[in-house]
Amino acid sequence: MSANVVYDKREQFEKIQSGLMPNEQIIAVYDAIGAGTGFIGLTDRRVIIQDNSFVGKKIAITSVPYSKISSVSMVSNKSFAGSFFSSGHIAISVGTHTYQVEFRGEEKSRHVHNVILHYISS
Repeated sequence: MSANVVYDKREQFEKIQSGLMPNEQIIAVYDAIGAGTGFIGLTDRRVIIQDNSFVGKKIAITSVPYSKISSVSMVSNKSFAGSFFSSGHIAISVGTHTYQVEFRGEEKSRHVHNVILHYISS
């Protein structure tokens, strides 16, 4: 495993780690804020999203291969003064579905965006 892996919470990192395919490497695991999403994981093969919004307190862990992602967007709130707030969003389009994830800090959304863009454009 690469020493460059970044993550917010060890238990989320370990959940991703326990479901890796042979030779798959984790790039980052970030905690998400807001309703619905628990975290997002990035590996060298796919994006893994924990969705907490299912009825009956069910949780889904969804794996999306980079080849199935059609676009990734950074969505930022700007204040009236023109400076960015302390959170950032990304939107990941897969077919007709769009996954939205909100992070504490715009740097995390920028990192996720750039990693996904790298894999979908190469």
